[in-house]
This record gives sequence, structure tokens and C-alpha cells, in this order.
Amino acid sequence: MPNSMMTIKKAIDVTPGPRTKSEYLKLYCKGFCMGTADLIPGVSGGTIAFITGIYENLLDAITSINKDFFVKVLTLKWAEALAQVHIRFLVPLAFGMITAILSLARLMHYLINHQPIPTWAAFFGLIAASTIVIWKDIDKPFKPQNFFFIVLGAVIAWVLVSLIPVTTPFEWWFIYLCGVIGITAMILPGLSGSFLLLILGKYEYITGAIKNPFLVENMATIGIFLCGTISGLLGFSKILNYFMKHYRAQTMSVLTGILIGSMKKVWPWKEVIETRIVRGKVKVLRDANVFPSEIGTETYIAIALIILGFISVLLMENYGSKRQSEKVA
Repeated sequence: MPNSMMTIKKAIDVTPGPRTKSEYLKLYCKGFCMGTADLIPGVSGGTIAFITGIYENLLDAITSINKDFFVKVLTLKWAEALAQVHIRFLVPLAFGMITAILSLARLMHYLINHQPIPTWAAFFGLIAASTIVIWKDIDKPFKPQNFFFIVLGAVIAWVLVSLIPVTTPFEWWFIYLCGVIGITAMILPGLSGSFLLLILGKYEYITGAIKNPFLVENMATIGIFLCGTISGLLGFSKILNYFMKHYRAQTMSVLTGILIGSMKKVWPWKEVIETRIVRGKVKVLRDANVFPSEIGTETYIAIALIILGFISVLLMENYGSKRQSEKVA
């Protein structure tokens, strides 16, 4: 049947993505986990995509939204447009992410501010194990060239997570720029878009708008920010996808290094060195990683969460590897 005669349903059916209800539910849950991670400064949704084995599928799906797609939409060739986009993959994943962001923004805000040590401990365990998972994917990680890129990625991430949050403008162009920068980091494993928003002084401003999305001024803020994220997503994903396909070992090495360097930010126990009052709230400008000063219930809970997060990732990776082997067989 010619593309022009394809129905919308048939166009969607030919695209890559889940086929059964259980596969849709699993992809939705992975999107939910990605959205949850993207709310946490220091944790990346890209890391969750890597852990759950959908990272390269995600890049392929995003890059399927190209100039031809928009041309077909504008010329009302909707079936043809949908046929070239990985819509069956993107819709449940995006729905899961949006659900997490809208439903958990308040909870994550509470946990970071009122239960920081257990919260960071859980994510420290997740990221520590993720580093091992991605390291295993590198072909000859101790090869001089690959090891150089691992070190380079670690240094870049270490410097980024050590930056001091700054006071920045609230004009529309800067909110748009924050959307571009934030989403660029969110699709990189180990580099947190939320943390870059924190550095740019816009994390609480954006999450505050999301917590109350139906206020007119918040709707404008969210709309401008979303325009920035869409621009950044469509542009940067193509670059990253190109490097993943043509320079996979080097790209994986850099991403592994970024994960290693970013662990400085998610270490649970901190000592505040410098603070500043910004818009009536105390902001931490500099802190230092320390070991727990006393061993109590909270410390035991944090250590248990580190171990639980670590084991969970390794179990998921082992399960994913077995499923992949079964498909190949």
C-alpha cells in the first residue's frame, strides 16, 4: 500500500516500539523512573535510560523527528509523518516522564530539603552501580585512548558539579536557554539537567512553576521552558546519536567518566562551607563531602539505601542482559 494511502493506525503499527500491554507498561515505568531522576539535582534521566537498556533506542527515537517529519505535518500528510517517527516508543516513555514530573515534584522537593541524606544515599548507590554497568560496555576501557576519554569526562563532570549557583535573569530568553541547557544534560548519563538549572539559579523557579502549573504566569514560564527543551532535544540528540554510532567506544568512555565525576555531587554526607540569602531563602554556595560525624539510625538507613540502590541496578542489568541473550538466541 502506498504511503499516501496508509491509515493513521497502520502508520503507527509499522513504527518501532512495544507490542504488548506488558511491554507498554514496562516502557511507561522506565519513563516514570527517568522523570523522577530528572527532578533530582545531581541525577540524570539519561542514566536511568542507560540502566534500563533503552538509551540507544531513545536516541534513535528522538532523531526520527527530523525536518521531513515537520514538512509532512505542515503538508497534512499525517500518516506518512507518523510512520517515520518512533511514536509507539516515544508516547509511553514521555507519558511516564510527564506523570512522574507532575506527580512527584512536591515529594522530591520535600525529600531533598527534609530528608537529604537518605535521598542522596539511594541515588549514590544507583549511580555507583551504573558506572560499573556502563564501564562493562566499553571495548577495552584501559586502552590509552579510551582511558584518556574516561579521565576527560570525569574531570568535566567534577568541575561542573563544583560550580557555585549564581543569580540570573528571569527574562523569557534566559528561561528558553535554561530549557536548551537542561534537556541537553538530561539526555547525557551522569550529567544532571536539574543540577545545571540549580547552577543557573532557576531550579526552584522552574519546579515552582511545575508545582502550580495552572497559574497564568506559570503557564507562560513552562511554555517557554518547554520550547527550549524541544529545541535542545532535537538538536543535541542528533549529535550524540552520530557519535554513538561512529565513535562508540570514545563516547561511552566520556559518558563513563561523566558518571564517575558526578558522584561527587550525590555523596550523601555534606558539610556546608558557604551560604547566601537569595530571595529570602538560604542557598548553599559551597559544601564539602565528609564522612558521617556520628553513627545513628539515619546513617544505617542511608548505608542500607546505598546497598539497595547498588544491588537493584546490577539486578536490572543482569535481567536485561538475559532478556537480550534470549532474543538473540
